[in-house]
Amino acid sequence: MNVVLWLRISSIVSLLFAAGHTLGGRKVWSPLGETAVLASMRSYQFTFEGVTRTYLDFYRGFGYSLSVSMFLQAIVLWQLIAIAQTNPALVRPIVGSFALASIVGVIVSGVFLFPIPVVFGAALSICLVVTFLAAK
Repeated sequence: MNVVLWLRISSIVSLLFAAGHTLGGRKVWSPLGETAVLASMRSYQFTFEGVTRTYLDFYRGFGYSLSVSMFLQAIVLWQLIAIAQTNPALVRPIVGSFALASIVGVIVSGVFLFPIPVVFGAALSICLVVTFLAAK
């Protein structure tokens, strides 16, 4: 098993996951269409720490913040390739941390979200676990 190859695959899967997450958040949408909850999230405004926001603003802001972290993960995984080319064992703890976080993310997605993030998260988790095992 080639650590460099698996880091590349992990990075690309992470990048696709991040892109999908970001594109999915570009529109105000609901799988059920316009609902009373979505209308309320859009219309209810409040002032907090000097700014006026809606609940939908917070929802979208958290989503985009997550996208930033997901893109960062893809970049860091790609950058780890330079280290793995000379000493694969050095990347093992970092990859292990990403793998553990990804597995927990799959569980959270399975409990609170829907199948698409579970599938992407599971694919990423598998790639990261394989990378971790290959980096002896």
